[in-house]
Amino acid sequence: MPVYKAPVDDVMFLLNDVFPIERHNNLPGFADASPETVEAILTEGAKLCEEVFAPLNLPGDQEGCVRNADGSVTTPKGFKAAYDAYVAGGWMGLSMPEAFGGQGLPTTLNVILQEFQSSANLALAMYAGLTQGAIAALLQHGSEDVKQTYVPKMVAGTWTGTMNLTESHCGTDLGLLKTKAVPNGDGSYAISGTKIFISSGEHDFAENIIHLVLARIEGAPQGTKGISLFVVPKFSVSNGVPGERNGVSCGSIEHKMGIHGNATCVINYDGAQGWLIGEENRGLNAMFVMMNEARLAVGVQGLAQSEVAYQNAVAYAKERLQGRALTGPAFPDKPADPIIVHPDVRRTLLSIKAFNEAARALLVWTALKSDVAHRSSDAAERQAAEDHMGLMTPVAKGVLTDLGFDNAVKAQQMFGGHGYIEESGMSQFVRDARIAMIYEGANGIQAMDLVGRKLGKDGGRAMMAFFNEVAAFCQQNADDEGMIAFTAPLQKGLADLQQATMWFMQNAMAKPDNAGAGATDYMHLFGLVAMGYMWGRMARAAIDTKARGEGDEAAMDAKLLTGRFYMERLMPDTASRLACITTGADVTMAMPMEAF
Repeated sequence: MPVYKAPVDDVMFLLNDVFPIERHNNLPGFADASPETVEAILTEGAKLCEEVFAPLNLPGDQEGCVRNADGSVTTPKGFKAAYDAYVAGGWMGLSMPEAFGGQGLPTTLNVILQEFQSSANLALAMYAGLTQGAIAALLQHGSEDVKQTYVPKMVAGTWTGTMNLTESHCGTDLGLLKTKAVPNGDGSYAISGTKIFISSGEHDFAENIIHLVLARIEGAPQGTKGISLFVVPKFSVSNGVPGERNGVSCGSIEHKMGIHGNATCVINYDGAQGWLIGEENRGLNAMFVMMNEARLAVGVQGLAQSEVAYQNAVAYAKERLQGRALTGPAFPDKPADPIIVHPDVRRTLLSIKAFNEAARALLVWTALKSDVAHRSSDAAERQAAEDHMGLMTPVAKGVLTDLGFDNAVKAQQMFGGHGYIEESGMSQFVRDARIAMIYEGANGIQAMDLVGRKLGKDGGRAMMAFFNEVAAFCQQNADDEGMIAFTAPLQKGLADLQQATMWFMQNAMAKPDNAGAGATDYMHLFGLVAMGYMWGRMARAAIDTKARGEGDEAAMDAKLLTGRFYMERLMPDTASRLACITTGADVTMAMPMEAF
């Protein structure tokens, strides 16, 4: 049976020493989040994930969800009880507004717990994650009546939520959608159409499921300018109580590569009663609140699968006896040495570990910016935080899920043939990690969003702020001998990123294919530098912690060694990414279509 232990100590290092959470005590909700309180919350959340969620992951994958003859869905054994435990602990509303029954604590804590939950059981964690995203969209764009009708029950976990965008003929290009909305004459609309790939679309957890649905009102403009957003409950609601069944049904469950414990459904709308969210024909604007939340959450999923796969690979590498160390027997009393003595095994494990810790730091940093953007009373501070969020969202989604999948495969490789056998659980981590590269905007789209929209937005304000921050950090630590191993590679990586950015400015305006051909390399180049900056920040904090004689010295030494490995073995890839970008699109686009 696979193992999992939530990395609470690593998170507390980030919140206490790297990005001190107490510095944000001026923001609503943070005064109640002292380091002691935060550690208690995360420890309790970790216990739920380790003891309740994780043991259900492998059997839930094997059992899967079942659609019954009446269209209802039965989730794997134990899933509902685990969800009930999650709800009973108040976890759904941890960072939701107190006015709607939440606890009002920082969003950062919820992001951290999303990692724990997704490592322990990704399929199960998705039911709550989709609900939290739907709540965010309703809070920002719903009328007061809509918010009062749906949000308190969703915050309580009594009702869950989904988002319905995709149709069989349109995914990224939502302007092609055919689902229609016809006014009923009473302020509501009759929604008709079919949506596919709807995560958590039908299940046995909650007494009602609240669908957020994109549809086109009769007579609306074609394309994306004519799309509206509607809230469509599974059961009609009267005075806060579910009533008659609405015209919403699960047509089937998708047969998928992974996340078998999550009911990914085809949802049919047959004149279902729905209510407009936000303005007519402005549905994408409202839905993007949920999609941006989801994209960051999917980045978390990439890290989460990398982390749990790594933990199991390390445990196996310490136990599996195979061969002898190249320098002679490391354990002469045993018939063979554990495989962790071999340099290539260590290279593989350190590659994953170095990514995991940097990715976690990047997500915590970005989550704190989200809290600033939503809670600060300082307009300039909010603007800077929003700039950061816009820039980092495609990087977090694209890079962390690409590498999260790669790392799950690397961890599986540590098991040899045993990794290919389902009982080890490693195959599930690979299969579950794969979807994160696809949904909420395939990673190629994330790369194009970064290059095509985010770089030049507001005159490149967000990008320049990032460049300046990293450069200032390197300058501030230039004379510290202990930091040279971090600042020198980081400066080189930053120079490569700046050169790639300048190349796009000079070569992509007149020939957009140059941007398209280099977008994925650019996204990964950006990710390497962003995570390198995180390692610089963590190294600075670890050195300072040791100098003060605080913390676990062995843990800080391990942190510094892991960071040095990142700088020596992973950061140099910025040069190869730059080389690929600057070749342009000529050869890529020269191949005739029929030659493929």
